[in-house]
Amino acid sequence: MKSITIEGSKRESVGKVATKALRNAGMVPCVIYGGDKPVHFSAEEKAFKKLVYTPNVYTAMIELDGHKFAAILQDIQFHPVTDRILHVDFYQLFDDKEVTMTIPVKLTGTSPGVLNGGSLRFTNRKLKIKALPAKLPDFVNADISSLKIGNKLFVTELKNDDYTFMHPDNTVVVQVRTSRNAVADAIEEDDAADAEAASAESSTETAPTEA
Repeated sequence: MKSITIEGSKRESVGKVATKALRNAGMVPCVIYGGDKPVHFSAEEKAFKKLVYTPNVYTAMIELDGHKFAAILQDIQFHPVTDRILHVDFYQLFDDKEVTMTIPVKLTGTSPGVLNGGSLRFTNRKLKIKALPAKLPDFVNADISSLKIGNKLFVTELKNDDYTFMHPDNTVVVQVRTSRNAVADAIEEDDAADAEAASAESSTETAPTEA
């Protein structure tokens, strides 16, 4: 998984007054959990732009006064009116410790059911997985090239040795449902086939016989 670097400074004071002063200065108070003890720090709000305002998922390399912490975004708080970032929580990563993350699903291939007029329903655009940090993927690939009208792609069909899905086996990721156009096409095809058969039968009955 791709990583984004965030440079910050450790916080000496974590009280309300100090926190307010940080925000007024355009800084965001943050905490890293998961280690021996929480690490409090602050960073410029613009440093979180690529991490927060994106459909993709990244890990973060947080650099604090010469020390580096690999982490993932755990929680973020926004101002209800201005939408500014108020606080960010991170969870520290360790090479030998599995972590749970929500990863976006990327569809690949072309569904024959959609080509025939079916409607594609992308039920779960993100899936929660558990894996070692080095095995975290940027996307979960879902191949829909075999999905016909009425077919469903379950999470069990996306199994990967690098990670484990944290969903029930009957979780539907994507499906192709019948649409009005698809039904109409099917009816027209049946009517055309019936008309052709009737025409052929009529031609046989009226054909002249040899003397």
